[in-house]
Amino acid sequence: MENISIALAAVIAFGVSAVTGKFLIPFLRKIKFGQTIKEIGPSWHKKKQGTPNMGGFMFILGTAAGIAFGFILMAADGSAPDQVNAVKLFAGLGLALACGFIGFLDDYIKDVKKQNLGLRAKQKLAMQLLAAAAYLAAVYLAGDTSTTVIFPFLGQLDFGLFYYPLMVLVILFVSNAVNLTDGIDGLAGSVTFVVCLAVLAMAGLLQLGGMGLYAGALAGALLGFLIYNFYPARVFMGDTGSMFLGGSVLALGFGINLPVLIAAFGIIYVIEALSVVLQVISFQTTGKRIFKMSPIHHHFEMCGWSEKKIVGVFSLVTLLGGVLSVAAVFNI
Repeated sequence: MENISIALAAVIAFGVSAVTGKFLIPFLRKIKFGQTIKEIGPSWHKKKQGTPNMGGFMFILGTAAGIAFGFILMAADGSAPDQVNAVKLFAGLGLALACGFIGFLDDYIKDVKKQNLGLRAKQKLAMQLLAAAAYLAAVYLAGDTSTTVIFPFLGQLDFGLFYYPLMVLVILFVSNAVNLTDGIDGLAGSVTFVVCLAVLAMAGLLQLGGMGLYAGALAGALLGFLIYNFYPARVFMGDTGSMFLGGSVLALGFGINLPVLIAAFGIIYVIEALSVVLQVISFQTTGKRIFKMSPIHHHFEMCGWSEKKIVGVFSLVTLLGGVLSVAAVFNI
């Protein structure tokens, strides 16, 4: 029954997300919550000016509805996760919602207040630190006090008191890395959909139905959103959506007790973030740029790749990282 609950949750999440788009997109257009295209971006992106933003609300609502529906079904047939894993499920959703709220504030300031920089870096960092600390505290208080990190194929290492500051840094890095991946039509949604499929497989192998539920609901909700976000996009997710996805990827990685595998199934996020870091370091130290533009998906755009090709190739790379992650779980 657990698998049926997850499948139905995905269907509900898809339906809620897709139907929400029917009403949300015209509403966003009416109140002029449109994307502002930066001057430093590719010149051909100018045609996207004014495309409704904050479409991430579609899959946020879909994911939450799918998880709630699936959890009720699991509770009814006795397959609901135990207390610790239930807390991980809902604390993970809470982390994602908190990240999404930070993204919403950023979008609101940029799209409504017309301040292109959005939240200040210090403001965003402070809120992200608070969200990370709250998530880790919730998991700790639920009874998961382990400070050991499993490294598939290599073994495990107990970080002791260093575990929590290290995990906070991981949360900050990943949430912002996913945010950087949202730059062309359908990219962040497609990559994260593939991530969900990988986590769904791993959760099944590890018998962690709660995380399977989260992954299934998010996958369904993203499909509902991608109907409107595939090239040419009729709506963008905005920081509202990309930050929520960052929190969700973290929730899934920590929820299956293998945060280190985020580097594998989330390889595209890592590459995107590192491309920005390397670009900044290179320019500041040598005055030269490594890439034509960063994050790296824009580099490939500048090289002549179409948005569809970039989404396809990046999704394939994510799939390969997902397969590696599933293989790693077999090794545990």
